Amino acid sequence: MNPTTARGGRQHFRRICGSATVAAALLLLAHESSAFAVESAKTPQAPRRVDPAYAQITDDPKLPRVLLIGDSVSVGYTLAVRKELEGKANVHRPPSNCGSTKIGLRDLDKWLGDKRWDVIHFNWGLHDLGYRFDNDSNKDASGKFARPDNGGHQNVPPDQYERNLRELVVRLKKTGAQLVFATTTPIPADLNAYVKGSEAPYNEAAKRVMQETGITVNDLGAFAMPQLDKIQEPGNPHFTAKGSAVLAHQIAEAITAELARK
Repeated sequence: MNPTTARGGRQHFRRICGSATVAAALLLLAHESSAFAVESAKTPQAPRRVDPAYAQITDDPKLPRVLLIGDSVSVGYTLAVRKELEGKANVHRPPSNCGSTKIGLRDLDKWLGDKRWDVIHFNWGLHDLGYRFDNDSNKDASGKFARPDNGGHQNVPPDQYERNLRELVVRLKKTGAQLVFATTTPIPADLNAYVKGSEAPYNEAAKRVMQETGITVNDLGAFAMPQLDKIQEPGNPHFTAKGSAVLAHQIAEAITAELARK
Protein backbone atom coordinates (compact mmCIF):
# COMPACT_ATOMS: atom_id res chain seq x y z
CA MET A 1 0.00 0.00 0.00
CA ASN A 2 1.16 3.50 -0.76
CA PRO A 3 2.51 5.05 2.50
CA THR A 4 0.79 8.32 1.71
CA THR A 5 -2.49 6.50 1.21
CA ALA A 6 -1.98 4.59 4.49
CA ARG A 7 -1.27 7.78 6.45
CA GLY A 8 -4.35 9.45 4.94
CA GLY A 9 -6.45 6.42 5.86
CA ARG A 10 -5.25 6.48 9.48
CA GLN A 11 -5.95 10.26 9.74
CA HIS A 12 -9.40 9.79 8.26
CA PHE A 13 -10.07 6.97 10.71
CA ARG A 14 -8.98 9.15 13.66
CA ARG A 15 -11.25 11.95 12.45
CA ILE A 16 -14.19 9.56 12.31
CA CYS A 17 -13.43 8.11 15.75
CA GLY A 18 -12.92 11.57 17.22
CA SER A 19 -16.24 12.75 15.82
CA ALA A 20 -17.95 9.63 17.08
CA THR A 21 -16.45 10.14 20.54
CA VAL A 22 -17.67 13.73 20.68
CA ALA A 23 -21.10 12.70 19.45
CA ALA A 24 -21.30 9.95 22.06
CA ALA A 25 -20.25 12.36 24.80
CA LEU A 26 -22.85 14.87 23.71
CA LEU A 27 -25.49 12.13 23.60
CA LEU A 28 -24.53 11.01 27.12
CA LEU A 29 -24.59 14.58 28.42
CA ALA A 30 -28.01 15.15 26.90
CA HIS A 31 -29.28 11.94 28.49
CA GLU A 32 -27.91 12.90 31.91
CA SER A 33 -29.37 16.42 31.64
CA SER A 34 -32.75 14.97 30.69
CA ALA A 35 -32.62 12.53 33.58
CA PHE A 36 -31.69 15.33 35.98
CA ALA A 37 -34.60 17.43 34.72
CA VAL A 38 -37.02 14.55 35.23
CA GLU A 39 -35.62 13.87 38.69
CA SER A 40 -35.86 17.55 39.58
CA ALA A 41 -39.46 17.59 38.47
CA LYS A 42 -40.14 14.67 40.81
CA THR A 43 -38.43 16.35 43.76
CA PRO A 44 -41.08 18.05 45.91
CA GLN A 45 -40.56 21.77 46.39
CA ALA A 46 -40.63 23.22 49.89
CA PRO A 47 -44.02 24.89 50.44
CA ARG A 48 -44.03 28.66 50.79
CA ARG A 49 -44.38 29.78 54.39
CA VAL A 50 -47.86 31.06 55.15
CA ASP A 51 -48.16 33.58 57.96
CA PRO A 52 -49.93 31.84 60.86
CA ALA A 53 -52.08 34.95 61.28
CA TYR A 54 -53.76 33.94 58.01
CA ALA A 55 -54.84 30.54 59.35
CA GLN A 56 -58.59 30.15 59.26
CA ILE A 57 -60.06 29.20 62.62
CA THR A 58 -62.94 26.93 63.57
CA ASP A 59 -65.61 28.80 65.47
CA ASP A 60 -66.76 27.89 68.92
CA PRO A 61 -70.51 28.36 68.36
CA LYS A 62 -70.98 29.57 71.94
CA LEU A 63 -68.70 32.57 71.37
CA PRO A 64 -69.24 35.84 69.43
CA ARG A 65 -67.51 36.38 66.09
CA VAL A 66 -64.95 39.15 65.62
CA LEU A 67 -63.33 40.27 62.36
CA LEU A 68 -60.03 42.15 62.14
CA ILE A 69 -59.46 44.11 58.93
CA GLY A 70 -56.12 45.83 58.35
CA ASP A 71 -52.70 45.92 56.74
CA SER A 72 -49.39 44.33 57.79
CA VAL A 73 -49.47 46.08 61.17
CA SER A 74 -52.73 44.25 61.89
CA VAL A 75 -51.24 40.99 60.64
CA GLY A 76 -48.55 41.49 63.28
CA TYR A 77 -51.03 41.78 66.14
CA THR A 78 -53.64 39.21 65.00
CA LEU A 79 -52.27 36.20 66.90
CA ALA A 80 -51.81 38.25 70.07
CA VAL A 81 -55.41 39.51 69.85
CA ARG A 82 -56.60 35.91 69.48
CA LYS A 83 -54.64 34.99 72.60
CA GLU A 84 -56.06 37.97 74.52
CA LEU A 85 -59.61 36.99 73.57
CA GLU A 86 -59.20 33.23 73.90
CA GLY A 87 -62.37 31.78 75.36
CA LYS A 88 -64.17 35.11 74.83
CA ALA A 89 -64.48 35.45 71.05
CA ASN A 90 -63.72 33.78 67.73
CA VAL A 91 -61.22 36.18 66.15
CA HIS A 92 -60.97 36.05 62.35
CA ARG A 93 -59.11 38.06 59.72
CA PRO A 94 -58.93 37.87 55.91
CA PRO A 95 -56.02 35.64 54.82
CA SER A 96 -54.24 38.64 53.30
CA ASN A 97 -52.87 42.11 53.81
CA CYS A 98 -55.97 44.27 53.39
CA GLY A 99 -53.97 47.10 51.82
CA SER A 100 -55.45 50.47 50.95
CA THR A 101 -59.05 51.68 50.86
CA LYS A 102 -59.00 50.90 47.12
CA ILE A 103 -58.39 47.24 47.97
CA GLY A 104 -61.04 47.46 50.67
CA LEU A 105 -63.65 48.69 48.21
CA ARG A 106 -62.74 45.87 45.86
CA ASP A 107 -62.57 42.97 48.34
CA LEU A 108 -64.70 43.91 51.36
CA ASP A 109 -67.71 41.79 50.39
CA LYS A 110 -65.46 38.76 50.03
CA TRP A 111 -63.91 39.36 53.47
CA LEU A 112 -67.30 39.78 55.12
CA GLY A 113 -68.67 36.57 53.65
CA ASP A 114 -72.21 35.51 54.50
CA LYS A 115 -71.93 34.86 58.24
CA ARG A 116 -72.86 37.11 61.14
CA TRP A 117 -70.24 39.36 62.77
CA ASP A 118 -70.61 40.73 66.29
CA VAL A 119 -67.66 43.16 66.16
CA ILE A 120 -65.55 44.37 63.24
CA HIS A 121 -62.31 46.16 64.18
CA PHE A 122 -60.93 47.80 61.04
CA ASN A 123 -58.22 50.10 59.74
CA TRP A 124 -57.00 51.49 56.43
CA GLY A 125 -54.33 54.16 56.00
CA LEU A 126 -50.77 52.87 55.79
CA HIS A 127 -51.13 51.73 52.18
CA ASP A 128 -53.13 54.82 51.24
CA LEU A 129 -50.48 57.31 52.35
CA GLY A 130 -47.48 55.55 50.75
CA TYR A 131 -46.08 57.12 47.58
CA ARG A 132 -46.43 55.71 44.06
CA PHE A 133 -45.38 56.64 40.54
CA ASP A 134 -47.93 57.09 37.77
CA ASN A 135 -47.54 53.42 36.79
CA ASP A 136 -48.75 52.46 40.32
CA SER A 137 -45.31 51.14 41.31
CA ASN A 138 -43.49 52.41 44.39
CA LYS A 139 -40.14 52.04 42.58
CA ASP A 140 -38.80 53.29 39.26
CA ALA A 141 -36.66 51.33 36.81
CA SER A 142 -33.49 52.26 38.70
CA GLY A 143 -34.90 51.00 42.00
CA LYS A 144 -35.52 54.43 43.53
CA PHE A 145 -38.61 54.68 45.72
CA ALA A 146 -41.38 57.13 44.90
CA ARG A 147 -41.13 60.30 46.95
CA PRO A 148 -42.87 63.68 46.89
CA ASP A 149 -39.71 65.24 45.39
CA ASN A 150 -39.20 62.82 42.47
CA GLY A 151 -42.60 62.65 40.80
CA GLY A 152 -44.27 60.36 43.31
CA HIS A 153 -47.80 60.87 44.59
CA GLN A 154 -49.66 59.32 47.50
CA ASN A 155 -51.47 56.12 46.59
CA VAL A 156 -54.80 57.51 47.80
CA PRO A 157 -54.75 61.24 48.63
CA PRO A 158 -56.44 62.27 51.91
CA ASP A 159 -59.59 63.66 50.26
CA GLN A 160 -60.12 60.46 48.25
CA TYR A 161 -59.28 58.39 51.33
CA GLU A 162 -62.10 60.14 53.19
CA ARG A 163 -64.56 59.47 50.38
CA ASN A 164 -63.50 55.82 50.24
CA LEU A 165 -63.90 55.45 54.01
CA ARG A 166 -67.42 56.83 53.85
CA GLU A 167 -68.37 54.22 51.26
CA LEU A 168 -66.71 51.44 53.25
CA VAL A 169 -68.52 52.49 56.42
CA VAL A 170 -71.89 52.31 54.65
CA ARG A 171 -71.14 48.75 53.61
CA LEU A 172 -69.80 47.76 57.04
CA LYS A 173 -72.88 49.13 58.81
CA LYS A 174 -75.08 46.80 56.76
CA THR A 175 -73.55 43.84 58.66
CA GLY A 176 -75.23 44.93 61.89
CA ALA A 177 -71.92 44.46 63.73
CA GLN A 178 -70.48 46.78 66.33
CA LEU A 179 -67.78 48.73 64.46
CA VAL A 180 -64.43 49.98 65.80
CA PHE A 181 -62.03 51.99 63.64
CA ALA A 182 -58.33 51.95 64.57
CA THR A 183 -56.33 55.03 63.60
CA THR A 184 -53.14 54.51 61.63
CA THR A 185 -50.03 54.15 63.78
CA PRO A 186 -47.16 56.65 63.33
CA ILE A 187 -44.71 56.81 60.44
CA PRO A 188 -41.61 57.57 62.56
CA ALA A 189 -39.14 58.46 59.80
CA ASP A 190 -38.71 58.86 56.05
CA LEU A 191 -38.31 55.31 54.79
CA ASN A 192 -38.56 54.04 51.22
CA ALA A 193 -41.94 55.28 49.92
CA TYR A 194 -43.08 56.61 53.32
CA VAL A 195 -42.79 60.13 54.69
CA LYS A 196 -42.51 60.87 58.40
CA GLY A 197 -45.74 62.03 60.01
CA SER A 198 -47.82 61.54 56.86
CA GLU A 199 -50.45 59.61 58.80
CA ALA A 200 -51.73 62.80 60.50
CA PRO A 201 -54.15 64.10 57.78
CA TYR A 202 -55.45 60.58 57.22
CA ASN A 203 -56.26 60.12 60.88
CA GLU A 204 -57.95 63.51 60.97
CA ALA A 205 -60.12 62.52 58.01
CA ALA A 206 -60.91 59.12 59.53
CA LYS A 207 -61.91 60.59 62.90
CA ARG A 208 -64.21 63.02 61.12
CA VAL A 209 -65.93 60.18 59.26
CA MET A 210 -66.28 58.02 62.38
CA GLN A 211 -67.64 60.87 64.48
CA GLU A 212 -70.23 61.72 61.87
CA THR A 213 -71.32 58.09 61.49
CA GLY A 214 -71.30 57.16 65.18
CA ILE A 215 -68.46 54.63 65.03
CA THR A 216 -66.13 54.01 67.96
CA VAL A 217 -62.51 55.09 67.41
CA ASN A 218 -59.66 53.08 68.88
CA ASP A 219 -56.92 55.72 68.64
CA LEU A 220 -53.98 53.37 68.18
CA GLY A 221 -51.93 56.21 66.70
CA ALA A 222 -52.16 58.30 69.87
CA PHE A 223 -51.74 55.19 72.02
CA ALA A 224 -48.52 54.14 70.27
CA MET A 225 -46.91 57.57 69.84
CA PRO A 226 -45.40 58.08 73.35
CA GLN A 227 -43.92 54.59 73.41
CA LEU A 228 -42.62 54.17 69.86
CA ASP A 229 -39.03 53.71 70.98
CA LYS A 230 -40.12 50.68 73.01
CA ILE A 231 -42.58 48.99 70.67
CA GLN A 232 -41.79 49.96 67.07
CA GLU A 233 -39.01 48.79 64.78
CA PRO A 234 -36.35 51.53 64.59
CA GLY A 235 -37.26 54.01 61.84
CA ASN A 236 -39.90 51.61 60.55
CA PRO A 237 -43.72 51.80 60.67
CA HIS A 238 -43.90 48.14 61.75
CA PHE A 239 -43.78 46.86 65.30
CA THR A 240 -41.67 44.38 67.20
CA ALA A 241 -43.31 41.22 68.55
CA LYS A 242 -43.47 42.88 71.95
CA GLY A 243 -44.95 46.00 70.36
CA SER A 244 -47.61 43.99 68.53
CA ALA A 245 -48.56 42.39 71.85
CA VAL A 246 -48.92 45.85 73.41
CA LEU A 247 -51.20 46.93 70.56
CA ALA A 248 -53.14 43.67 70.83
CA HIS A 249 -53.98 44.34 74.47
CA GLN A 250 -55.37 47.75 73.55
CA ILE A 251 -57.37 46.24 70.70
CA ALA A 252 -58.73 43.39 72.85
CA GLU A 253 -59.96 45.93 75.40
CA ALA A 254 -61.74 47.92 72.68
CA ILE A 255 -63.36 44.78 71.28
CA THR A 256 -64.40 43.57 74.74
CA ALA A 257 -66.09 46.90 75.40
CA GLU A 258 -68.06 46.61 72.15
CA LEU A 259 -69.06 43.01 72.90
CA ALA A 260 -70.50 44.20 76.20
CA ARG A 261 -72.78 46.55 74.27
CA LYS A 262 -74.31 43.77 72.15
